[in-house]
Amino acid sequence: MSRSREAALDGSPAAIHATGWGWRHAGRAAWAVRHLDLRVEPGERVLLLGGSGSGKSTLLAGIAGVLGGDDDGESEGRLLLDSADPGAVRGRAGLLLQDPESQTVLARVGDDVAFPCENIGVPRAEIWPRVHAALDAVGLDVDTRHPTTALSGGQKQRLALAGLLAMRPGALLLDEPTANLDPNGVGEVRDAVRAALDATAATLIVVEHRVDVWLDLVDRVVVLDGRGGLLADGRPNDVFEGSHAELSEAGVWLPQNQRQPVGRRSGRSGTPGGVLLAGHDLTVGRPRGPRIPVGEVAVRAGSALALTGPNGAGKSTLALTIGGLLPPIAGRVTAADELRNGLAASPFDWRSSALVTRIGSVFQNPEHQFVAATVRDELAIGPRAAGIRGRDADEVIDDVMARLRLDALARANPFTLSGGQKRRLSVATAIVTAPRMLVLDEPTFGQDAVTWRELVALLAEVRDAGSAVVFATHDLDLVGALDADRRELAVADPLVSAS
Repeated sequence: MSRSREAALDGSPAAIHATGWGWRHAGRAAWAVRHLDLRVEPGERVLLLGGSGSGKSTLLAGIAGVLGGDDDGESEGRLLLDSADPGAVRGRAGLLLQDPESQTVLARVGDDVAFPCENIGVPRAEIWPRVHAALDAVGLDVDTRHPTTALSGGQKQRLALAGLLAMRPGALLLDEPTANLDPNGVGEVRDAVRAALDATAATLIVVEHRVDVWLDLVDRVVVLDGRGGLLADGRPNDVFEGSHAELSEAGVWLPQNQRQPVGRRSGRSGTPGGVLLAGHDLTVGRPRGPRIPVGEVAVRAGSALALTGPNGAGKSTLALTIGGLLPPIAGRVTAADELRNGLAASPFDWRSSALVTRIGSVFQNPEHQFVAATVRDELAIGPRAAGIRGRDADEVIDDVMARLRLDALARANPFTLSGGQKRRLSVATAIVTAPRMLVLDEPTFGQDAVTWRELVALLAEVRDAGSAVVFATHDLDLVGALDADRRELAVADPLVSAS
C-alpha cells in the first residue's frame, strides 16, 4: 500500500491548510474561491459560513479532493490535507452532501455503508466490522439487509454519515447536511455527528444556514467573503457579536437571538380567487412506493398553499401530482376553465408545451431540470415554448435574473453554480413563463438571508398578481411570510387540514 493511501486510512484527525488558494470552474470568468488563507488544526470543529455563492461548497470539495483536474477548472495557491494534495489521499476526508437521495448507492443498508470502504481499498476482513461499528456510532438501528428505499430522509443522512465513518476519515466535511430534513431528522443527524466526533476526534467542517443547530458542537466560526479571503474567523460568540453588521450585509444567517424576524407575513393584496385546480378522492404515490390518501384538495388563484410534514410523508409526491406530472393512483385532478383555457379537464392529457405555460414546476433537486449550457439559455427555454420571443422574452429574463442575483452568471454553466444559485435558477425557469400555477419543492433551501428575502418577495408578487403558489417545504418562516394555507401530511396517515 502506498504511503498516501496509508495516510488516508490511518483515522487520526487531519489538518487542513490553504495558502492563497483559489478555484475557478472551467468556462467561468469569476473565481468561486480566491486568496484564501486558512489553517484548521487537527480535531478542530468549524462552522463554515458565507453568502450564497461565496465558495463554501467549492472549498469542501477541494478539501475532499473531488474538484477534478485541469479540464474541470483552474486552481491557484496551495490547499493541503495534512501535508498532501487532497486528491492524492482521497478518503482522508469524508464529504457529506445535503441531498440524502443522491448519496444512497446500493439497495441494502450494509452494502451501502461498505461501498466507500471498498472504493478506497480497505482490506476485506476489516470492512464488515467497520460497517457494524459505523451503524452503531450514528444510531441507525436497522438490519444490514434493510432496504435503503425504506429509510426516511433523516435515516438516509445517518446512513451516508455511517458510510463516511466506516472509512475512518481524519476530517468530516458536511455540506448543509440538514437542508432537506424535517426537525426530527435535523436532530438525528446532529446527534449522530456529535457521537461520531466523540468517538473519533475527527476534524469537522460543517456548512449550514441553520447556525443554531451546530453552535454547541463547534468551537470556531469561519466566514468566507464572496470577494475573496475571509470575512471573519474566531470563536462563535466573538464572530457573531463583533462582526454583526458585516455578516448581515453579506447575507449570513445569524443565531436566532441576534436575527431580525424573517417570518413576518407579507400580507395578501386581495382575497383569493376561484379554484384553478382541484383534486377529488385522491390517492397519490410513486411506482413501488406507498399509497398516500389525500382526499380533497383545492388550489385557488391569488393564494399560497404550503404542503408540510415529516420526510417520507409524500409532500413531493403530492406536489408532482398537483403539477400535472404524476397521475394519481386513484381519484381525479381537474383544471378549471380559467386554467385549462380550452384544453382537456385533466392536466395529464395536456402536451408539455401547454403545461409549462399553465403550471410551472420546480423539482426538489434543481439539476433534474437543467438542460442548457448557460444560465441565460436555460431561462430562454420556457419563454420559447410559450411563444414569447425577441425583446419581450429578453426583458422577462433580464428582470428575473437581476431579482434573483443571477445576472452576473448569465454565461455560466448551470451545473457549476452553488447549491443556492441552482435553486434560484430552477425557480426562475418556472417564473419566466408566467404560469397561473407555480408548484415548488423546497424553494428556499441553500439561500442566505438576503437571497431568501428576495425569493420570498418574488413569490409574493406572483401570488398577488393572481397566480397560485403551491410549495412543499420544511421552512416554516416561508409559510408565515407568504401567509400560506397549510396542508399537513403524516407518514402512513391520511392528509389532514391545518390552519
